[in-house]
Amino acid sequence: MRLTINGRPWEGDPAGETTLLGLLRDDLELTGTKLSCDRGECGACTVQLDGRTVHACLTLAHGCDGQAVRTVEGLAGPEGALNDLQAAFIAHDAAQCGFCTPGQLMAADALLAANPRPSDEEIRAWMAGNLCRCGTYPNILTAIRAVAEARSRG
Repeated sequence: MRLTINGRPWEGDPAGETTLLGLLRDDLELTGTKLSCDRGECGACTVQLDGRTVHACLTLAHGCDGQAVRTVEGLAGPEGALNDLQAAFIAHDAAQCGFCTPGQLMAADALLAANPRPSDEEIRAWMAGNLCRCGTYPNILTAIRAVAEARSRG
């Protein structure tokens, strides 16, 4: 099986029941993607598969053959510099305990790729599949809105 993970080619043969989450965390040591509910309900394991968001805990690794996977580690810029979305989450205190943050970031990144100028309602609807136990939803919305506005100004 072949994948492109965060822009880098990877080849391997994970066990048939291995989830994408298991492959990323256990085999490739990309531990930014989190395991929480293991039922696709919380969004902590959200990654992008060919640009669309998926729950890595429910996605079998072999079903991803030939596709591009992007994890939270793939958001960072050269030499690990934070991208604008990551910086906005920090600036707007959108990451309190931080456990949901990788999934929130991946969902927000996909949203802004699909809709560069979302309304608050569109942000809420898109992000509804990502739960935050700390309740930082207003701060997450503010961070996403700030990035959308900054990007639209160029």
